[in-house]
Amino acid sequence: MKAAPFEYVRAESLEHALDCLNQNGMDAKAIAGGQSLVPMMAMRLARPTVLLDIYRLPELRQVSIEAGRVRMGATTRQRTVEHGTELHAALPLVRDALRWVGHIQTRNRGTVGGSLVHADPSAELPLAAAVLDATLRLQSHADGERQVSAREFFLGPMFTATGETECLVEIEWPVWHGRVTTAFDETAMRHGDFAMASAACQLELDVDGVCRRAAFGVGGVDGTPRAFPELAQQLVGYRIDPGMAKEMAHAALQQTEPGSDLHANADYRRHLGVVMLTRVLLKAAGAHHASPEFQR
Repeated sequence: MKAAPFEYVRAESLEHALDCLNQNGMDAKAIAGGQSLVPMMAMRLARPTVLLDIYRLPELRQVSIEAGRVRMGATTRQRTVEHGTELHAALPLVRDALRWVGHIQTRNRGTVGGSLVHADPSAELPLAAAVLDATLRLQSHADGERQVSAREFFLGPMFTATGETECLVEIEWPVWHGRVTTAFDETAMRHGDFAMASAACQLELDVDGVCRRAAFGVGGVDGTPRAFPELAQQLVGYRIDPGMAKEMAHAALQQTEPGSDLHANADYRRHLGVVMLTRVLLKAAGAHHASPEFQR
């Protein structure tokens, strides 16, 4: 199929982009990498009358590592993060998640912000953002700037807190310090397909393997990526063993409402979520014994 007719506008500045969004509202769609939007337009699932190209705006591609955080422009290519050594050290969970995103070709073009705004519940970067509780900075011509927690940003399948005239301009990722371990896993029909269930975990462990800080979540089993900060807090002060990991996974998945589709019914999707989450909890808890790669 072919996209419905649209007007192409190349933004000359951020102000120009925001003005275009302000004038056109829901009829306009911003594009940078196009790895999600273009296929949807080709199938006419999305029919913007104005296609606003924001990729060439340098202020949206800047990345800086500061004390306790990474500031990342919304149009930063996924491959930039995937291959950035300093970013690996600062954001190991994002690194792990990116290994599961699509294929090399899509990561070469896809942007971090584009994946977040697209908000596919099975996507890897939204799950990483929810688990780490990243902060998303939105900007509009009329209302200026506001910040939204990733855990409040995703409202439903492909539905976010972004206003009609707002543009995601920056993502701020928290940086953990100490002995940080991470794990990400998912299951899909084929490599590169949408995940039927995924799970992510980041831990800070002391030298004896006792948990000092924890964050984990699941994707693909609910309408949004889900993080479980209250359950994660219960891991602090303990060595995570198989029984504890499985108990946490069951408790977490009881808080979700999986749907049924062509690939999996609700019960099977919940089961996959338990398996994936148990797996990443144990992998992160034991990684400090297995490889110095996880020690910082």
